[in-house]
Amino acid sequence: MRHHLTRAAQAARRRHASRVPLAHLTPREQLRAGKLTRRLVQLMIGLTLYGLSMAMMIRGVLGLDPWDVFHSGIASRVPLTFGQVTIVVGALVLLLWWPLRQWPGLGTIANVVVIGVAADIGLGLLSTPGAVWARVLLLVFGIVLNGLAGGLYIGSQLGPGPRDGLMTGFARRTGLSIRLVRTTIEVVVLAVGWALGGPVGLGTVLYAVSIGPLVQFFLPRVTVPLESPRTAPGAALPAVPSPPSATAADR
Repeated sequence: MRHHLTRAAQAARRRHASRVPLAHLTPREQLRAGKLTRRLVQLMIGLTLYGLSMAMMIRGVLGLDPWDVFHSGIASRVPLTFGQVTIVVGALVLLLWWPLRQWPGLGTIANVVVIGVAADIGLGLLSTPGAVWARVLLLVFGIVLNGLAGGLYIGSQLGPGPRDGLMTGFARRTGLSIRLVRTTIEVVVLAVGWALGGPVGLGTVLYAVSIGPLVQFFLPRVTVPLESPRTAPGAALPAVPSPPSATAADR
């Protein structure tokens, strides 16, 4: 009986750890929700690490996630760096928010710029290892860092990234599930990126099966709780939609 109660208590703690009081606030409310300095610092750290993690996966030369396959494919055909392409695509995606009636937060605007700059800096600092095992390690560390970085910038509660906002905006306006909308968008960008020469491989598959659980693990631990009447304390965090399976779409 005691053993059963212990297991039940452990399960309850795990459920509690996965519940995050993420607020649903307007851009103005995000700035007025308190702890702004801490949240801004966390936002910038998260976005910088996100860009560096992208550079690590690129230097691993073992495949990228769908959006970066897309960015890489475009970068191979235009006189722009990978980071510059990421910034331009992010800005164009942000324009699609207007008909969806989405409002960008400070974090959304920072996302467009900082990630691309950090990715170019990372690419300038890193080189591709010669040994396959070293490239695999670079890929794995890059994916784990990407999950942590995503949790940090989402947990700052200063607005979603432009691509995430596009996904949730389409889902809200069409009534379709987030998983279906995300799968459709990422199938399209992956296919176009691959056609343009973007790298698809082991990294694409590994990212697909691991990024959702990684963000779901890190997010409750780094989210900054806000003192806002529109934050629902203890409200369950909706399951972070895992990228579609590599067998269907190669995230």
